[in-house]
Amino acid sequence: MAGRARWWALTAVSLATLMSYLDNNVVNVALPTIERSLHLSVSGLEWIVSSYLLVLGGLLLVGGRVADVFGRRRMFLIGLTIFTLSSLAAGLAGSAGVLIAARAVQGLGAALVMPASLAIIAATFTNARERTAAIGIWSAVGALGLALGPAIGGLISQHLHWGWIFLINVPLGAVTIAIALPFVSESHGRVAEDGAPAGRVRAMLDIPGLITSAVALFSLTYALIEGGDRGWTSPLIVGSFAVAAVAAAVFLAIESRSAHPMIPLPIFRSAAFSGGLGTMMIWSFGVLGIYFFTSLYLQANLGFSPTKAGMAFVPMALCLAIAATLSPRVTAIIGEHRTVALGMAIMTVGLVLFAQLGAGATFNALLPGFVLFGLGAGLMNVPLANAVLGGAPTAQAGMASALLNASREVAGLLGVTVIGAVLRSSESSSLRSGVSQAQAFIDGYHSGLWLTIGLLAAGVVLSYVTLRPRRTGELTIDEALAGLDDTVPGTASGTAETPLTARASVPAQSPASRNITRGAAPADGR
Repeated sequence: MAGRARWWALTAVSLATLMSYLDNNVVNVALPTIERSLHLSVSGLEWIVSSYLLVLGGLLLVGGRVADVFGRRRMFLIGLTIFTLSSLAAGLAGSAGVLIAARAVQGLGAALVMPASLAIIAATFTNARERTAAIGIWSAVGALGLALGPAIGGLISQHLHWGWIFLINVPLGAVTIAIALPFVSESHGRVAEDGAPAGRVRAMLDIPGLITSAVALFSLTYALIEGGDRGWTSPLIVGSFAVAAVAAAVFLAIESRSAHPMIPLPIFRSAAFSGGLGTMMIWSFGVLGIYFFTSLYLQANLGFSPTKAGMAFVPMALCLAIAATLSPRVTAIIGEHRTVALGMAIMTVGLVLFAQLGAGATFNALLPGFVLFGLGAGLMNVPLANAVLGGAPTAQAGMASALLNASREVAGLLGVTVIGAVLRSSESSSLRSGVSQAQAFIDGYHSGLWLTIGLLAAGVVLSYVTLRPRRTGELTIDEALAGLDDTVPGTASGTAETPLTARASVPAQSPASRNITRGAAPADGR
Protein backbone atom coordinates (compact mmCIF):
# COMPACT_ATOMS: atom_id res chain seq x y z
CA MET A 1 0.00 0.00 0.00
CA ALA A 2 1.30 3.49 -0.86
CA GLY A 3 2.69 5.55 1.98
CA ARG A 4 -0.08 8.15 2.09
CA ALA A 5 -2.82 5.50 1.84
CA ARG A 6 -1.37 3.66 4.84
CA TRP A 7 -1.70 6.71 7.04
CA TRP A 8 -5.24 7.37 5.85
CA ALA A 9 -6.05 3.77 6.81
CA LEU A 10 -4.56 4.48 10.24
CA THR A 11 -6.78 7.58 10.48
CA ALA A 12 -9.85 5.43 9.84
CA VAL A 13 -9.06 2.78 12.45
CA SER A 14 -8.01 5.44 14.97
CA LEU A 15 -11.30 7.31 14.55
CA ALA A 16 -13.20 4.05 15.00
CA THR A 17 -11.20 3.32 18.15
CA LEU A 18 -11.95 6.82 19.42
CA MET A 19 -15.67 6.16 18.98
CA SER A 20 -15.61 2.83 20.83
CA TYR A 21 -13.50 4.21 23.70
CA LEU A 22 -15.76 7.24 24.03
CA ASP A 23 -18.81 5.02 24.28
CA ASN A 24 -17.17 2.98 27.00
CA ASN A 25 -17.50 5.87 29.43
CA VAL A 26 -19.23 8.90 27.89
CA VAL A 27 -22.57 7.76 29.26
CA ASN A 28 -21.53 7.56 32.93
CA VAL A 29 -21.63 11.29 33.68
CA ALA A 30 -24.95 11.70 31.84
CA LEU A 31 -26.76 8.92 33.74
CA PRO A 32 -28.58 11.23 36.20
CA THR A 33 -29.94 13.30 33.29
CA ILE A 34 -31.05 10.17 31.42
CA GLU A 35 -32.68 8.85 34.59
CA ARG A 36 -34.81 11.98 34.95
CA SER A 37 -35.70 12.11 31.25
CA LEU A 38 -36.77 8.47 30.85
CA HIS A 39 -37.97 7.91 34.45
CA LEU A 40 -35.66 4.94 34.85
CA SER A 41 -35.32 2.60 37.80
CA VAL A 42 -31.88 2.02 39.30
CA SER A 43 -31.76 -1.37 37.56
CA GLY A 44 -32.65 0.18 34.20
CA LEU A 45 -29.99 2.83 34.67
CA GLU A 46 -27.33 0.23 35.37
CA TRP A 47 -28.22 -1.76 32.27
CA ILE A 48 -27.64 1.25 30.02
CA VAL A 49 -23.97 0.76 30.88
CA SER A 50 -23.99 -2.99 31.45
CA SER A 51 -25.70 -4.01 28.19
CA TYR A 52 -22.87 -2.45 26.17
CA LEU A 53 -20.13 -3.99 28.31
CA LEU A 54 -21.79 -7.41 28.42
CA VAL A 55 -22.10 -7.77 24.65
CA LEU A 56 -18.69 -6.23 23.99
CA GLY A 57 -16.91 -8.45 26.50
CA GLY A 58 -18.76 -11.56 25.42
CA LEU A 59 -18.16 -11.22 21.69
CA LEU A 60 -14.62 -9.83 21.41
CA LEU A 61 -13.05 -13.22 20.69
CA VAL A 62 -15.80 -13.98 18.20
CA GLY A 63 -15.09 -10.65 16.51
CA GLY A 64 -11.41 -11.45 16.23
CA ARG A 65 -12.08 -14.85 14.75
CA VAL A 66 -14.57 -13.74 12.09
CA ALA A 67 -12.19 -10.91 11.13
CA ASP A 68 -9.40 -13.43 10.53
CA VAL A 69 -11.71 -15.73 8.56
CA PHE A 70 -13.83 -13.36 6.48
CA GLY A 71 -11.52 -10.36 6.23
CA ARG A 72 -10.48 -7.57 8.62
CA ARG A 73 -11.67 -4.75 6.31
CA ARG A 74 -15.05 -6.39 5.75
CA MET A 75 -15.71 -6.96 9.46
CA PHE A 76 -14.38 -3.50 10.32
CA LEU A 77 -16.85 -1.84 7.94
CA ILE A 78 -19.75 -4.06 9.04
CA GLY A 79 -19.01 -3.38 12.70
CA LEU A 80 -18.60 0.34 12.08
CA THR A 81 -21.93 0.50 10.25
CA ILE A 82 -23.68 -1.39 13.06
CA PHE A 83 -22.10 0.88 15.66
CA THR A 84 -23.08 4.07 13.80
CA LEU A 85 -26.70 3.04 13.19
CA SER A 86 -27.16 1.82 16.76
CA SER A 87 -25.74 5.14 18.00
CA LEU A 88 -28.47 6.88 16.00
CA ALA A 89 -31.09 4.62 17.60
CA ALA A 90 -29.69 5.26 21.09
CA GLY A 91 -29.66 9.03 20.57
CA LEU A 92 -33.29 9.04 19.45
CA ALA A 93 -34.51 6.51 22.04
CA GLY A 94 -37.68 7.51 23.86
CA SER A 95 -37.83 4.61 26.29
CA ALA A 96 -35.51 2.61 28.50
CA GLY A 97 -36.03 -0.58 26.49
CA VAL A 98 -35.03 1.00 23.19
CA LEU A 99 -31.98 2.66 24.73
CA ILE A 100 -30.76 -0.53 26.43
CA ALA A 101 -31.28 -2.54 23.23
CA ALA A 102 -29.42 0.07 21.17
CA ARG A 103 -26.54 0.01 23.64
CA ALA A 104 -26.34 -3.78 23.32
CA VAL A 105 -26.16 -3.48 19.52
CA GLN A 106 -23.44 -0.84 19.96
CA GLY A 107 -21.51 -3.46 21.92
CA LEU A 108 -21.88 -5.87 18.99
CA GLY A 109 -20.51 -3.27 16.58
CA ALA A 110 -17.59 -2.48 18.87
CA ALA A 111 -16.81 -6.20 19.26
CA LEU A 112 -16.30 -6.36 15.48
CA VAL A 113 -14.44 -3.05 15.16
CA MET A 114 -11.92 -3.32 18.00
CA PRO A 115 -10.15 -6.59 17.07
CA ALA A 116 -10.17 -5.71 13.37
CA SER A 117 -8.62 -2.28 14.02
CA LEU A 118 -5.33 -3.48 15.47
CA ALA A 119 -5.17 -6.36 12.97
CA ILE A 120 -5.57 -3.87 10.10
CA ILE A 121 -2.66 -1.84 11.49
CA ALA A 122 -0.53 -4.99 11.69
CA ALA A 123 -1.37 -5.95 8.10
CA THR A 124 -1.02 -2.41 6.71
CA PHE A 125 2.29 -1.45 8.33
CA THR A 126 4.67 -4.25 7.42
CA ASN A 127 7.75 -2.23 8.39
CA ALA A 128 8.41 -2.83 12.09
CA ARG A 129 9.39 0.77 12.84
CA GLU A 130 6.34 2.20 11.06
CA ARG A 131 4.07 -0.34 12.76
CA THR A 132 5.34 0.71 16.17
CA ALA A 133 4.73 4.38 15.34
CA ALA A 134 1.25 3.54 14.05
CA ILE A 135 0.36 1.64 17.22
CA GLY A 136 1.61 4.63 19.21
CA ILE A 137 -0.76 6.96 17.37
CA TRP A 138 -3.62 4.46 17.69
CA SER A 139 -2.98 4.16 21.44
CA ALA A 140 -2.83 7.93 21.87
CA VAL A 141 -6.18 8.41 20.13
CA GLY A 142 -7.71 5.69 22.30
CA ALA A 143 -6.35 7.41 25.40
CA LEU A 144 -7.99 10.67 24.37
CA GLY A 145 -11.29 8.86 23.97
CA LEU A 146 -10.92 7.25 27.38
CA ALA A 147 -10.48 10.54 29.20
CA LEU A 148 -12.53 12.89 27.04
CA GLY A 149 -15.62 10.70 27.46
CA PRO A 150 -16.60 12.03 30.89
CA ALA A 151 -15.84 15.63 29.88
CA ILE A 152 -17.95 15.37 26.72
CA GLY A 153 -20.70 13.56 28.60
CA GLY A 154 -20.77 16.23 31.28
CA LEU A 155 -20.87 19.13 28.84
CA ILE A 156 -23.63 17.58 26.74
CA SER A 157 -25.76 16.57 29.72
CA GLN A 158 -25.58 20.09 31.14
CA HIS A 159 -26.10 22.10 27.94
CA LEU A 160 -27.76 19.82 25.32
CA HIS A 161 -30.19 16.92 25.15
CA TRP A 162 -28.56 13.77 26.52
CA GLY A 163 -29.15 11.99 23.19
CA TRP A 164 -26.25 13.90 21.67
CA ILE A 165 -23.76 11.78 23.61
CA PHE A 166 -24.70 9.05 21.13
CA LEU A 167 -25.62 11.17 18.10
CA ILE A 168 -22.10 12.60 17.87
CA ASN A 169 -21.06 9.13 16.70
CA VAL A 170 -23.22 9.39 13.58
CA PRO A 171 -21.23 12.02 11.63
CA LEU A 172 -17.99 10.65 13.06
CA GLY A 173 -18.94 7.15 11.91
CA ALA A 174 -19.94 8.39 8.45
CA VAL A 175 -16.60 10.16 8.01
CA THR A 176 -14.71 7.08 9.20
CA ILE A 177 -16.55 4.84 6.73
CA ALA A 178 -15.85 7.32 3.92
CA ILE A 179 -12.12 7.21 4.72
CA ALA A 180 -12.00 3.44 5.21
CA LEU A 181 -13.69 2.47 1.94
CA PRO A 182 -10.89 3.67 -0.39
CA PHE A 183 -7.89 3.39 1.92
CA VAL A 184 -8.25 0.27 4.10
CA SER A 185 -7.07 -2.81 2.21
CA GLU A 186 -8.50 -6.26 2.80
CA SER A 187 -6.45 -8.81 4.71
CA HIS A 188 -7.34 -12.32 5.79
CA GLY A 189 -6.05 -14.78 8.28
CA ARG A 190 -7.75 -18.04 7.51
CA VAL A 191 -9.99 -18.05 4.45
CA ALA A 192 -8.70 -15.74 1.76
CA GLU A 193 -10.76 -17.03 -1.12
CA ASP A 194 -14.25 -15.75 -1.78
CA GLY A 195 -16.60 -18.63 -2.38
CA ALA A 196 -14.67 -21.13 -0.25
CA PRO A 197 -16.68 -24.30 0.41
CA ALA A 198 -19.17 -23.86 3.25
CA GLY A 199 -17.78 -26.87 5.10
CA ARG A 200 -14.27 -25.40 5.00
CA VAL A 201 -15.51 -22.06 6.28
CA ARG A 202 -17.33 -23.75 9.17
CA ALA A 203 -14.18 -25.70 10.04
CA MET A 204 -12.06 -22.55 9.94
CA LEU A 205 -14.54 -20.69 12.13
CA ASP A 206 -14.28 -23.36 14.83
CA ILE A 207 -17.95 -22.91 15.74
CA PRO A 208 -17.74 -25.00 18.95
CA GLY A 209 -14.88 -22.77 20.06
CA LEU A 210 -16.81 -19.63 19.15
CA ILE A 211 -19.85 -20.74 21.17
CA THR A 212 -17.98 -21.87 24.27
CA SER A 213 -15.72 -18.80 24.35
CA ALA A 214 -18.74 -16.50 24.04
CA VAL A 215 -20.62 -18.36 26.81
CA ALA A 216 -17.58 -18.18 29.09
CA LEU A 217 -17.03 -14.46 28.53
CA PHE A 218 -20.75 -13.58 28.70
CA SER A 219 -21.13 -15.46 32.00
CA LEU A 220 -17.98 -14.01 33.53
CA THR A 221 -18.81 -10.46 32.44
CA TYR A 222 -22.38 -10.76 33.74
CA ALA A 223 -21.19 -12.05 37.13
CA LEU A 224 -18.67 -9.22 37.49
CA ILE A 225 -21.26 -6.59 36.52
CA GLU A 226 -24.13 -7.88 38.70
CA GLY A 227 -22.27 -9.45 41.63
CA GLY A 228 -22.08 -6.29 43.70
CA ASP A 229 -25.83 -5.64 43.54
CA ARG A 230 -27.16 -9.20 43.70
CA GLY A 231 -24.60 -10.47 46.20
CA TRP A 232 -21.54 -12.55 45.39
CA THR A 233 -23.04 -15.63 47.06
CA SER A 234 -26.44 -15.38 45.37
CA PRO A 235 -27.37 -18.47 43.31
CA LEU A 236 -27.46 -16.46 40.06
CA ILE A 237 -23.95 -15.05 40.48
CA VAL A 238 -22.42 -18.28 41.75
CA GLY A 239 -24.13 -20.07 38.87
CA SER A 240 -22.76 -17.53 36.38
CA PHE A 241 -19.22 -18.05 37.62
CA ALA A 242 -19.74 -21.82 37.45
CA VAL A 243 -21.03 -21.61 33.87
CA ALA A 244 -18.03 -19.44 32.94
CA ALA A 245 -15.61 -21.96 34.46
CA VAL A 246 -17.24 -24.97 32.78
CA ALA A 247 -17.47 -23.21 29.41
CA ALA A 248 -13.82 -22.16 29.66
CA ALA A 249 -12.77 -25.74 30.44
CA VAL A 250 -14.80 -27.07 27.50
CA PHE A 251 -13.30 -24.37 25.27
CA LEU A 252 -9.76 -25.41 26.20
CA ALA A 253 -10.61 -29.06 25.55
CA ILE A 254 -12.04 -28.18 22.13
CA GLU A 255 -9.06 -26.03 21.20
CA SER A 256 -6.57 -28.72 22.19
CA ARG A 257 -8.23 -31.19 19.80
CA SER A 258 -9.42 -28.97 16.96
CA ALA A 259 -7.76 -29.16 13.54
CA HIS A 260 -8.39 -25.42 13.15
CA PRO A 261 -8.50 -23.94 16.67
CA MET A 262 -9.50 -20.34 17.29
CA ILE A 263 -6.44 -20.02 19.48
CA PRO A 264 -3.50 -22.44 19.07
CA LEU A 265 -2.82 -23.13 22.74
CA PRO A 266 0.98 -23.53 22.32
CA ILE A 267 1.05 -19.76 21.77
CA PHE A 268 0.66 -19.38 25.54
CA ARG A 269 3.95 -21.20 26.05
CA SER A 270 5.59 -18.02 24.78
CA ALA A 271 6.54 -15.96 27.82
CA ALA A 272 6.27 -12.74 25.82
CA PHE A 273 2.72 -13.49 24.67
CA SER A 274 1.39 -14.74 28.02
CA GLY A 275 3.32 -12.18 30.02
CA GLY A 276 2.09 -9.43 27.72
CA LEU A 277 -1.53 -10.43 28.24
CA GLY A 278 -1.01 -10.69 32.00
CA THR A 279 0.61 -7.27 32.12
CA MET A 280 -2.23 -5.82 30.04
CA MET A 281 -4.71 -7.18 32.57
CA ILE A 282 -2.83 -5.53 35.43
CA TRP A 283 -2.68 -2.26 33.44
CA SER A 284 -6.42 -2.35 32.81
CA PHE A 285 -7.22 -3.35 36.39
CA GLY A 286 -5.37 -0.27 37.61
CA VAL A 287 -6.44 2.24 34.95
CA LEU A 288 -10.16 1.46 34.74
CA GLY A 289 -10.65 0.51 38.38
CA ILE A 290 -9.00 3.62 39.79
CA TYR A 291 -10.55 5.79 37.07
CA PHE A 292 -14.05 4.78 38.21
CA PHE A 293 -13.54 5.37 41.94
CA THR A 294 -11.46 8.52 41.51
CA SER A 295 -14.42 10.00 39.63
CA LEU A 296 -16.63 9.21 42.64
CA TYR A 297 -14.02 10.70 44.99
CA LEU A 298 -13.90 13.94 43.00
CA GLN A 299 -17.67 14.39 43.00
CA ALA A 300 -18.73 12.95 46.36
CA ASN A 301 -15.85 14.16 48.52
CA LEU A 302 -14.30 17.15 46.79
CA GLY A 303 -17.59 18.59 45.49
CA PHE A 304 -16.63 18.63 41.80
CA SER A 305 -19.50 19.01 39.32
CA PRO A 306 -19.84 16.22 36.73
CA THR A 307 -18.25 18.44 34.07
CA LYS A 308 -15.39 19.49 36.34
CA ALA A 309 -14.80 15.89 37.39
CA GLY A 310 -14.63 14.88 33.73
CA MET A 311 -12.26 17.72 32.88
CA ALA A 312 -9.99 16.72 35.76
CA PHE A 313 -9.00 13.62 33.80
CA VAL A 314 -7.96 15.58 30.70
CA PRO A 315 -4.35 16.21 31.91
CA MET A 316 -3.97 12.49 32.52
CA ALA A 317 -5.28 11.73 29.03
CA LEU A 318 -2.97 14.26 27.39
CA CYS A 319 0.04 12.84 29.26
CA LEU A 320 -1.02 9.34 28.25
CA ALA A 321 -1.30 10.38 24.61
CA ILE A 322 2.08 12.17 24.64
CA ALA A 323 3.81 9.23 26.32
CA ALA A 324 2.27 6.79 23.84
CA THR A 325 3.73 8.72 20.89
CA LEU A 326 7.17 8.91 22.56
CA SER A 327 7.15 5.30 23.72
CA PRO A 328 8.71 3.83 20.52
CA ARG A 329 11.75 6.11 20.94
CA VAL A 330 12.16 5.08 24.57
CA THR A 331 11.84 1.42 23.58
CA ALA A 332 14.58 1.88 20.97
CA ILE A 333 16.92 3.13 23.68
CA ILE A 334 16.25 0.91 26.70
CA GLY A 335 14.38 -2.09 25.27
CA GLU A 336 10.81 -3.31 25.35
CA HIS A 337 10.82 -5.02 28.75
CA ARG A 338 12.43 -2.05 30.50
CA THR A 339 10.00 0.40 28.87
CA VAL A 340 6.95 -1.54 30.04
CA ALA A 341 8.36 -2.03 33.53
CA LEU A 342 9.30 1.66 33.75
CA GLY A 343 5.81 2.72 32.70
CA MET A 344 4.20 0.51 35.31
CA ALA A 345 6.60 1.80 37.97
CA ILE A 346 5.68 5.41 37.12
CA MET A 347 1.98 4.49 37.37
CA THR A 348 2.68 3.03 40.81
CA VAL A 349 4.31 6.26 42.00
CA GLY A 350 1.32 8.23 40.71
CA LEU A 351 -1.06 6.11 42.78
CA VAL A 352 1.14 6.49 45.86
CA LEU A 353 0.68 10.27 45.49
CA PHE A 354 -3.10 9.80 45.24
CA ALA A 355 -3.03 7.73 48.43
CA GLN A 356 -1.69 10.75 50.34
CA LEU A 357 -4.73 12.92 49.50
CA GLY A 358 -7.62 13.52 51.87
CA ALA A 359 -10.90 15.42 52.06
CA GLY A 360 -9.34 18.85 51.52
CA ALA A 361 -7.47 18.08 48.32
CA THR A 362 -7.42 20.64 45.51
CA PHE A 363 -7.00 20.11 41.79
CA ASN A 364 -3.38 21.30 42.06
CA ALA A 365 -2.77 18.60 44.65
CA LEU A 366 -4.30 16.00 42.33
CA LEU A 367 -2.33 17.08 39.27
CA PRO A 368 1.05 15.37 39.98
CA GLY A 369 -0.67 12.02 40.47
CA PHE A 370 -2.71 12.44 37.29
CA VAL A 371 0.40 13.40 35.30
CA LEU A 372 2.52 10.48 36.51
CA PHE A 373 -0.27 7.95 36.15
CA GLY A 374 -0.95 9.11 32.59
CA LEU A 375 2.72 9.16 31.60
CA GLY A 376 3.28 5.66 32.93
CA ALA A 377 0.15 4.21 31.34
CA GLY A 378 1.00 5.73 27.95
CA LEU A 379 4.65 4.72 28.05
CA MET A 380 3.93 1.02 28.46
CA ASN A 381 0.89 0.63 26.22
CA VAL A 382 2.64 0.55 22.81
CA PRO A 383 5.42 -1.95 23.60
CA LEU A 384 2.85 -4.07 25.41
CA ALA A 385 0.62 -4.23 22.33
CA ASN A 386 3.72 -5.01 20.27
CA ALA A 387 4.61 -7.89 22.60
CA VAL A 388 1.21 -9.53 22.19
CA LEU A 389 1.03 -8.96 18.42
CA GLY A 390 4.62 -10.10 18.04
CA GLY A 391 3.73 -13.40 19.68
CA ALA A 392 1.00 -14.31 17.19
CA PRO A 393 1.14 -15.63 13.63
CA THR A 394 0.17 -13.13 10.95
CA ALA A 395 -2.87 -15.27 10.17
CA GLN A 396 -4.17 -14.68 13.69
CA ALA A 397 -3.56 -10.96 14.13
CA GLY A 398 -7.30 -10.45 14.59
CA MET A 399 -7.46 -13.08 17.32
CA ALA A 400 -4.37 -11.67 19.05
CA SER A 401 -5.99 -8.24 19.01
CA ALA A 402 -9.22 -9.76 20.33
CA LEU A 403 -7.38 -11.45 23.19
CA LEU A 404 -5.69 -8.17 24.03
CA ASN A 405 -9.01 -6.31 24.06
CA ALA A 406 -10.86 -9.07 25.94
CA SER A 407 -8.12 -9.13 28.58
CA ARG A 408 -8.43 -5.39 28.97
CA GLU A 409 -12.23 -5.37 29.23
CA VAL A 410 -12.51 -8.26 31.69
CA ALA A 411 -9.64 -6.98 33.83
CA GLY A 412 -11.20 -3.50 33.88
CA LEU A 413 -14.47 -4.94 35.16
CA LEU A 414 -12.50 -7.01 37.65
CA GLY A 415 -10.72 -3.87 38.82
CA VAL A 416 -13.99 -2.05 39.46
CA THR A 417 -15.37 -5.13 41.24
CA VAL A 418 -12.38 -5.95 43.45
CA ILE A 419 -11.45 -2.37 44.30
CA GLY A 420 -15.12 -1.68 45.01
CA ALA A 421 -15.32 -4.66 47.38
CA VAL A 422 -12.19 -3.54 49.23
CA LEU A 423 -13.48 0.04 49.35
CA ARG A 424 -16.85 -0.99 50.80
CA SER A 425 -15.27 -3.30 53.37
CA SER A 426 -12.85 -0.63 54.57
CA GLU A 427 -15.59 2.01 54.51
CA SER A 428 -17.84 -0.14 56.71
CA SER A 429 -15.00 -0.75 59.14
CA SER A 430 -14.29 2.99 59.38
CA LEU A 431 -17.97 3.80 59.94
CA ARG A 432 -18.10 1.33 62.82
CA SER A 433 -15.16 3.13 64.38
CA GLY A 434 -17.18 6.37 64.44
CA VAL A 435 -15.68 8.46 61.61
CA SER A 436 -17.80 10.53 59.24
CA GLN A 437 -19.28 9.12 56.04
CA ALA A 438 -16.95 11.29 53.93
CA GLN A 439 -13.85 10.16 55.81
CA ALA A 440 -15.00 6.53 55.69
CA PHE A 441 -15.21 6.72 51.90
CA ILE A 442 -11.72 8.21 51.72
CA ASP A 443 -10.40 5.42 53.95
CA GLY A 444 -11.97 2.87 51.62
CA TYR A 445 -10.64 4.68 48.55
CA HIS A 446 -7.13 4.60 50.02
CA SER A 447 -7.45 0.86 50.72
CA GLY A 448 -8.39 0.29 47.09
CA LEU A 449 -5.43 2.40 45.99
CA TRP A 450 -2.96 0.41 48.08
CA LEU A 451 -4.31 -2.85 46.70
CA THR A 452 -3.75 -1.55 43.18
CA ILE A 453 -0.31 -0.22 44.09
CA GLY A 454 0.71 -3.70 45.22
CA LEU A 455 -0.63 -5.26 42.03
CA LEU A 456 1.14 -2.72 39.81
CA ALA A 457 4.39 -3.33 41.69
CA ALA A 458 4.02 -7.03 40.95
CA GLY A 459 3.37 -6.06 37.32
CA VAL A 460 6.74 -4.30 37.17
CA VAL A 461 8.45 -7.60 37.94
CA LEU A 462 6.16 -9.63 35.65
CA SER A 463 6.74 -7.40 32.63
CA TYR A 464 10.50 -7.14 33.17
CA VAL A 465 10.91 -10.92 33.45
CA THR A 466 8.51 -12.11 30.74
CA LEU A 467 9.23 -9.49 28.08
CA ARG A 468 13.01 -9.52 28.42
CA PRO A 469 15.16 -11.18 25.75
CA ARG A 470 15.31 -14.93 26.19
CA ARG A 471 18.25 -16.72 27.69
CA THR A 472 19.69 -19.98 26.42
CA GLY A 473 17.21 -22.79 26.90
CA GLU A 474 14.14 -20.56 27.17
CA LEU A 475 11.28 -20.94 24.68
CA THR A 476 11.08 -18.44 21.85
CA ILE A 477 7.89 -17.39 20.13
CA ASP A 478 8.88 -19.31 17.02
CA GLU A 479 9.59 -22.45 19.03
CA ALA A 480 6.25 -22.18 20.82
CA LEU A 481 4.50 -22.03 17.46
CA ALA A 482 6.55 -24.79 15.82
CA GLY A 483 4.58 -27.81 14.70
CA LEU A 484 1.34 -25.89 14.18
CA ASP A 485 1.15 -26.68 10.47
CA ASP A 486 -2.22 -28.38 11.03
CA THR A 487 -3.62 -25.29 12.74
CA VAL A 488 -2.21 -22.67 10.41
CA PRO A 489 -3.24 -23.63 6.87
CA GLY A 490 -0.99 -22.75 4.00
CA THR A 491 2.30 -23.24 5.81
CA ALA A 492 4.95 -25.79 5.10
CA SER A 493 4.96 -28.98 7.12
CA GLY A 494 6.34 -28.41 10.57
CA THR A 495 6.58 -24.66 10.12
CA ALA A 496 4.24 -22.11 11.62
CA GLU A 497 3.22 -19.07 9.64
CA THR A 498 5.59 -16.18 10.17
CA PRO A 499 4.74 -14.30 13.36
CA LEU A 500 4.35 -10.57 13.36
CA THR A 501 7.67 -8.91 14.02
CA ALA A 502 6.40 -5.80 15.75
CA ARG A 503 8.74 -6.34 18.66
CA ALA A 504 11.83 -5.88 16.49
CA SER A 505 11.23 -2.18 16.26
CA VAL A 506 14.79 -0.80 15.94
CA PRO A 507 17.56 -1.32 13.36
CA ALA A 508 20.05 -4.12 13.93
CA GLN A 509 22.83 -1.58 14.53
CA SER A 510 20.93 0.14 17.32
CA PRO A 511 22.50 -0.35 20.78
CA ALA A 512 19.11 -1.50 22.02
CA SER A 513 18.34 -3.87 19.15
CA ARG A 514 19.61 -6.96 20.89
CA ASN A 515 17.31 -6.17 23.81
CA ILE A 516 14.03 -6.24 21.92
CA THR A 517 14.38 -8.97 19.34
CA ARG A 518 13.75 -12.68 19.71
CA GLY A 519 17.44 -13.54 19.87
CA ALA A 520 19.40 -14.65 22.92
CA ALA A 521 20.01 -12.25 25.76
CA PRO A 522 23.21 -10.20 25.74
CA ALA A 523 26.25 -11.69 27.36
CA ASP A 524 25.82 -9.69 30.54
CA GLY A 525 22.41 -11.30 31.06
CA ARG A 526 20.57 -8.06 31.61
